[in-house]
Amino acid sequence: MRIDDIDRKILAILRRNGRATNKDIAAEVGIPASTCLLRVRRLVETRIVRGFHADIDSGMLGRPMQAMLSVQLKVHTRAENDRFLKKMLGLPGVISVALMAGDDDYLVHIAAASPAALSDFVLDCVTSDPAVAGTHTRLVFKHVPAAGDWMS
Repeated sequence: MRIDDIDRKILAILRRNGRATNKDIAAEVGIPASTCLLRVRRLVETRIVRGFHADIDSGMLGRPMQAMLSVQLKVHTRAENDRFLKKMLGLPGVISVALMAGDDDYLVHIAAASPAALSDFVLDCVTSDPAVAGTHTRLVFKHVPAAGDWMS
């Protein structure tokens, strides 16, 4: 699908505020509300917009500690990768999982209640997995999503 400057403006607005009303988006972009609605629907239907999300403060939910856990697997079959990914996505505290190229196979973003809880997660849920060759844990002191227009 081809996107133009109007679509890019709509995407920038939605990125800034996923709850923006169609009326407000249309006014900011300078197009009729009906046209705006059709464009947003098309962006969703073509999966350019994959969803609308809430930015949740994990600390307010009792998980103030965040970490990035690099994971190296011993086995690299599709079945083993699929199994490991599904397992990680099903664990409490996992914010996101990325399949990586390079030395690390996965980067797991997790939120934990304490250093002990983080250690338990790594030991009980990750390093105990027979497919895992090794891990590296990096603490996140502050996570700030980019506010700029990276789509330009």
